[in-house]
Amino acid sequence: MSQRIASITLVVADYDAAIAFYTQTLGFELLEDSPRENGKRWVRVAPAGAETALLLAKADSAQQNARVGDQTGGRVGFFLHTDNFARDHAAMIANGVQFLEAPRSEAYGTVAVFQDLYGNRWDLLELKP
Repeated sequence: MSQRIASITLVVADYDAAIAFYTQTLGFELLEDSPRENGKRWVRVAPAGAETALLLAKADSAQQNARVGDQTGGRVGFFLHTDNFARDHAAMIANGVQFLEAPRSEAYGTVAVFQDLYGNRWDLLELKP
């Protein structure tokens, strides 16, 4: 049996703002933006060539709105791997991405934590071979 994780839901406050951030600021591809009932949309974004996508889901309740930007309780919840940390770090800074720390070298690779437009924490990470 073959299985894979196809999408991971990320609760957002606004579809279009989230699409703009992930496609224009981070350079992800918009894979799908399909209308659904009651004004909802099925929106998927991912880095080029990635197998797993983010499903951008607009919050539609007080409980969901409370989770926007803090889906993991302040921990890094998302990991963006790169084959060239310096290139992607510089491009992200040029595009206005807010890094919460300077790049650091760890036993496993080069890493720096950044925030998305809602405050979710991400690692930009180049693994050592």
